[in-house]
Amino acid sequence: MTEPSAPSTATAAGTAAATAAATGGRAAPSRRVLAVIPARGGSKGVPAKNLATVGGDPLVVRAVRACLGADLVTDVAVSTDDDAIAAAARAAGAQVVRRPREIAGDTATSEAAVLHAVDMCESRTGVPVDAVLLVQCTSPFLTREDVDAVAGAVVEGGADSALTVAPFHGFVWRDGDGADADTDTGSAAEGRLPDATGGFGVNHDKSFRPRRQDRPQDLLETGAAYAMDAAGFRKAGHRFFGRTEPVRTDPARVLEVDDPHDLARARALAPLLDAPRPRALPGREDVDAVVLDFDGTQTDDRVLIDAEGRELVAVHRGDGLGIAALRRDGLELLILSTEQNPVVAARARKLRIPVLHGIDRKDLALKQWCEEQGIEPERVLYAGNDVNDLPCFNLVGWPVAVAGAHEAVREAARAITRERGGEGAIREIASWLLGPSL
Repeated sequence: MTEPSAPSTATAAGTAAATAAATGGRAAPSRRVLAVIPARGGSKGVPAKNLATVGGDPLVVRAVRACLGADLVTDVAVSTDDDAIAAAARAAGAQVVRRPREIAGDTATSEAAVLHAVDMCESRTGVPVDAVLLVQCTSPFLTREDVDAVAGAVVEGGADSALTVAPFHGFVWRDGDGADADTDTGSAAEGRLPDATGGFGVNHDKSFRPRRQDRPQDLLETGAAYAMDAAGFRKAGHRFFGRTEPVRTDPARVLEVDDPHDLARARALAPLLDAPRPRALPGREDVDAVVLDFDGTQTDDRVLIDAEGRELVAVHRGDGLGIAALRRDGLELLILSTEQNPVVAARARKLRIPVLHGIDRKDLALKQWCEEQGIEPERVLYAGNDVNDLPCFNLVGWPVAVAGAHEAVREAARAITRERGGEGAIREIASWLLGPSL
C-alpha cells in the first residue's frame, strides 16, 4: 500500500518547532517520543468500536487528545486500515499510518502495528524515535497525565519499558480441579490439597484472609498505555523487556471497552470523569430519546393572559420542524412539564408526540417512562431551563440547557444551546443529532 507523502516537518528542528507551536510555545522535549494509537476498522464485540463516541467524541479522538496534551510526546500517529478512522484522526491532529493488510487482521499483534508505525514515521521525517508509546483507544478515560507518567518512566526515569497500572486489593479466584491446583505455583498454592476441587485462590491462600492493610499491594494492568525504549523494543519485539516500571493511575478511571456493556458504562461515566473542557455536543449515536421541558424551553417563558383568563404562549415554527425530523428518524420523544395547562397538551397534539404534564416529580415520571419504553437513561437527552429540571439532569446522560436558562441549570448541563427557549433551541438540538442541514 502506498504511504502518504512525508509531512513538512522532515527534520529534528522542524519537529521541535511544530511541537512547540502545538503546545503553546513551550520547548519541545530533547528526545523524540512517538505515541502510536492502533485503531483497526473491524471489531467483533462493538461494531466500528474505535469510532464509537464517549462524551461526544470518538474513542480514537479521545486517545489522540490525551497524547497531544502530554508534555513529553513529540509525535502522535494513528495506525489504521480504515478511511473513517483515518479522517477522524487527522481532524484531531494526529498523523496517520495506513496499516498493511498483513498486520490488520484479528490475529495481528499490537507490537507489529507499533513497529510498522515507528518505521514509517522515521522514514517520513528522517529523525530516529527514541521512545515509543502504545496507547489504546479502548481506555476512554486515559489522561494526558497518565501518558506523561508512562513516557517519563522511560525518557526520564531510566526504565526500559513501562505500563499503566492501578492498585488492586481484591482476592482473585479461579475455577479448577485438583490438577489445576497441583500445577499452580507460588504462595497462593500453599495449603491447597492436590485433590482439591472447585474454586481456589490465585493471589491468596483461601484458608487465611488477611486484612487489606496486611496484604501485599497488587497492581492491575490497565491496558491503557505502554512505553518502551525504541531500540530495546526493536530488539526484543515485545513491549515488556529489561526493567519494566509500573506507573500507577487512578483506579476509578480503569475501564476497557470490549463489548456493548462496557461502552454503555463509559458513556454513563463520561459526565463524571471527563475533565472540564469546552462542552461536546451529542450525536445521533449517543441518543435514543429526546425529552423536552415546555415553558422556557419550547417557549420564551412569557405568558399572555386574555380577558377571560386564558393563557397564550409563543412557540417557534423551526422547533416544530426539528421535532418532526427527530420523530421521522425514530427517536422516542416526550414533553414533560410541571404545568397542568391545556396549551401544553395542545402543542403536544400538534407535534404528534406524547406528553406528561401536571407532574410534581419530573424525575420519577421520567424514570418510569424510560423503564416502560425500555430506554437506558444515559441514552436520553433532556432539554430544560429552570431549577425544577435539575433532578432530571441528574438522571440522564445528556442534560441540555437552553440559552438563557437559570445559572444552576447551565452549570449542570452537559451542553448548552446558542438559541434561547422559544427562539429555535429545539431546532438547534435536532441539528446536533441529525446534521447541520436540518
